[in-house]
Amino acid sequence: MGADMSMPKGSNVPVPTTGLRVELGWRTGPGVPDADASALLLASGKVRSDQDFVFYNQPAHSSGAVRHEGKRNAGGQVNDTLFVDLARVEPGIETVVLAASSDGGTFGQVPGLYIRVLDAQQGTEVARFDSEGASVETAFVLGEFYRRQGAWKFRAVGQGYDSGLMGLATDFGITVDEPQQQAPPAPVAPPVTATPPPAPVAPPVTAPRPMTPPPAPPAPPAQPAAPVRLTKVTLTKDAPSVSLTKQGGTSGVMRVNLNWTVRKQFSGWQAKLGRAIAMHADLDLDLCALYELSDGSKGVVQALGNAFGALHQPPFIHLDGDDRTGASSSGENISVNLDHIRDFRRILIFVTIYEGARSFADLDASVTLQPLHGAPVDFSLGECTVPSTVCALALITNTGTDLVVQREARFLVPDRGVSPQRTVDYAYGWGMNWTPGRK
Repeated sequence: MGADMSMPKGSNVPVPTTGLRVELGWRTGPGVPDADASALLLASGKVRSDQDFVFYNQPAHSSGAVRHEGKRNAGGQVNDTLFVDLARVEPGIETVVLAASSDGGTFGQVPGLYIRVLDAQQGTEVARFDSEGASVETAFVLGEFYRRQGAWKFRAVGQGYDSGLMGLATDFGITVDEPQQQAPPAPVAPPVTATPPPAPVAPPVTAPRPMTPPPAPPAPPAQPAAPVRLTKVTLTKDAPSVSLTKQGGTSGVMRVNLNWTVRKQFSGWQAKLGRAIAMHADLDLDLCALYELSDGSKGVVQALGNAFGALHQPPFIHLDGDDRTGASSSGENISVNLDHIRDFRRILIFVTIYEGARSFADLDASVTLQPLHGAPVDFSLGECTVPSTVCALALITNTGTDLVVQREARFLVPDRGVSPQRTVDYAYGWGMNWTPGRK
């Protein structure tokens, strides 16, 4: 099949048994709802367990065959990506369903919806299906990988649901956590009467019996697995904070992701800055974290000075790498080991411009905090209207009984001769000593 050539609905095409990148794409704009990609691994048409569902709250399959890589917005074209390694799909799995669900509207409001399959190593397109004619649907099975005589094929499906991700998931055997219903009223106790109880009768005297061990208690029934939670949390100016404790997200590794794109339209006083950003291919944003531990120690995790931190020893925070371009699908990531939650007092996630621009003006950036358990937390930074080179993103605070994430989205303007790091330190009263550093 030629590149960019859409398959007819119901048709199929062979795909290589290798690493494939599945891209769900659409055009965004005013009034366009968000959408999310997901995958279900099926045996005989159903999942074997809830673990066979890969989506934003459960981003990786235990076999390593499927993982959710996340979302990217480039100039109004949004992509949500899954990575599928068909060579690692377990023998009992016959089909990998590739689905889309809308968040805040119907697919009739989502223009240019498509799914395409790319060879992850070569970057070449091997399949594409453009979904057209949607109306009230809030979920779609757009395509599927399926086995035939030891080889894999991709089929363009295009089956819609008006019951959202919940309806789609339950149709394939997923147990979904629904809002709890109000408990029925307790039964009324029988009336108390004044009739005295009969006197106890003494048991007859018998010869003692030989002692026998009591029967073993019955084995407790197996506890059902916790149902899948489909909720997401988006922080806004009006609702800027969330409790990770109440979300159940206080163990395992939490991934903090920063992604950004350059706006293509420039106007007013920002035009010169905007053009400067657009012209610099070496735009380099650095994701950083100030931390204060419960023992009073403080520090910073950042690429500058190679202070990448550590995940399994203090500070239990690690910068995964330094994305020098912003062009990769993963952006910049910091990992926080929430198994050491008692060691944390507060963590401030912030971003600086290392080179390639004078300000955050005309940059679109979004932040996602993905705990291992619980709902992902995401927010956008909004528009920068000041000549800022450092932005405080999120403040994570351990109150002793709660772990709270606060959306900051606070653009700061350093004084002349003051570094971005020192500027954010002053703004939040961290009280550290700073010396010049380089990558």
